[in-house]
Amino acid sequence: MKKLVLATAALALCAGMASADTVRMGTEGAYPPWNFINDSGQVDGFERALGDELCKRAELTCEWVTNEWDSIIPNLVSGNYDVIIAGMSITDERDEVIDFTQNYTPPDPSAYLSLSADLDVEGAVIAAQTNTIQAAFVAEKGWTLVEFATPEETIAAVRNGEADAVLADKSYLAPVADEEADLVLLEREEEIGGGVGMGVRESDGELKAKFDAAIQSMKDDGSLNTLISKWEVSSTF
Repeated sequence: MKKLVLATAALALCAGMASADTVRMGTEGAYPPWNFINDSGQVDGFERALGDELCKRAELTCEWVTNEWDSIIPNLVSGNYDVIIAGMSITDERDEVIDFTQNYTPPDPSAYLSLSADLDVEGAVIAAQTNTIQAAFVAEKGWTLVEFATPEETIAAVRNGEADAVLADKSYLAPVADEEADLVLLEREEEIGGGVGMGVRESDGELKAKFDAAIQSMKDDGSLNTLISKWEVSSTF
């Protein structure tokens, strides 16, 4: 009986260790080139490639989970996944609720996409995705802001006249401007936030440390800059 109890305990320990080595990676899946769902229905993009490499270096197994942006932090805190890797800029406000790793990209300029290259944004109606640094920026400026749940809806608002421009990461808006002749990027850009990092629960210090070390190793060997350049998500380090 004693051997049976010990064997059962050993199996439970092994199962726990296996579970601890599996990390659920939460992303939006709707913000190319950072993250998106490909034709095979799989998470793809810069952050998929980055996350898989970080997990490999940290000796962890990744499981990818998609979640709508406006509830992505609450669902991390409640335990629906272990990490946010979703183009999330590091801000003091967010850092009060969750912890961040070191940034894995420098701050990406925020740009305006509009139907008119001569638009005065300070007197215009600006669309932004809810709970983003861009929405906070427009609100702090006291400009007219309209918020939408998804980035696609912000662009649709400009097309249908609900907004005069959308403010978002330039890396997201530039391909849209290239594809649609009626939409143009304005010359004015904004520098907002402290770069993009992985979000973890405040209680997961060990997991944060593992990813910090993995990110630093990619910075040190140049592979992170290579990945940033490949996906054109921001400037390099």
